[in-house]
Amino acid sequence: MSFLEQLKTVAAEAEVTLDRITNKNYGSERLQEAIRYSALNGGKRLRAYMVAEFCELCGVDRKTVADYGAAVEMIHAFSLIHDDLPAMDNDDMRRGKPSNHRAFGEATAILAGDALALDAFAAAGKNKYCSNAQNAEAMILLSEKAGSLGMCNGQQIDIDGEGKSIELSELIMLVDNKTGALFECACALGCIGANANETQKKVAKRFGLLAGRAFQITDDLLDIHSTAEELGKTVGKDVSAGKSTFPALMGEEGAREEAKNCIAEAKECLTFFADCDAKNRLYEFCDYMLSRKH
Repeated sequence: MSFLEQLKTVAAEAEVTLDRITNKNYGSERLQEAIRYSALNGGKRLRAYMVAEFCELCGVDRKTVADYGAAVEMIHAFSLIHDDLPAMDNDDMRRGKPSNHRAFGEATAILAGDALALDAFAAAGKNKYCSNAQNAEAMILLSEKAGSLGMCNGQQIDIDGEGKSIELSELIMLVDNKTGALFECACALGCIGANANETQKKVAKRFGLLAGRAFQITDDLLDIHSTAEELGKTVGKDVSAGKSTFPALMGEEGAREEAKNCIAEAKECLTFFADCDAKNRLYEFCDYMLSRKH
């Protein structure tokens, strides 16, 4: 099976798992609708894919980590809801649909994001295929990579940098926190579910960080050259907001070269794992990071 075929398969499996986890028959119907509106709003499911693939890379069936994959996708969905709010990026569209606060109002959108973030820890903590120790490690990792020293920290650095020029080192720190942290988390969650050794977990995190950086560079370039129809979200907002991006600081060719360097190092990380189909697909995944169109 190719990378794209596996991605499609894992994405479909993630939808089923997310549907199960978010399908509650109690509580506010409006809040539950808002939660499911964003949690089940498609997307590539790259984070769930990385969880599944690194589990199989370590020789364990991916069903073991389906709930971990759903948990990291729930964290991602929460971040997108909050990122679109008027107080943040003020975006009206997400994946070709009205953003959550446009569909349900700001108050409900905030609560939906909060609920997704918190429910993600319950999803990871109740994974029946893993031990209590594994689930505890997974929850701690989710907290570290999503919280004040991870994704949320990256968002604050992003806000602080609006309308001003920042150094490349600051931009890398921003991206490694805002985007790379959840990629790191996803890869390591797969290893945790497979009871991988500490070296493999460390290398998996490095792979995720580099893949996340390349992903964001490609995003910056797509924001310049793509259309709202292709991306399913507003384009050109980084430029209009005066944000520093890789193309802005390095030029487009420099940014592309940086992405290539990140991917080359990410591929080196895979040499720490035994040859298998999952490893071959992850090499394809690396190439996809550079060539994706949306």
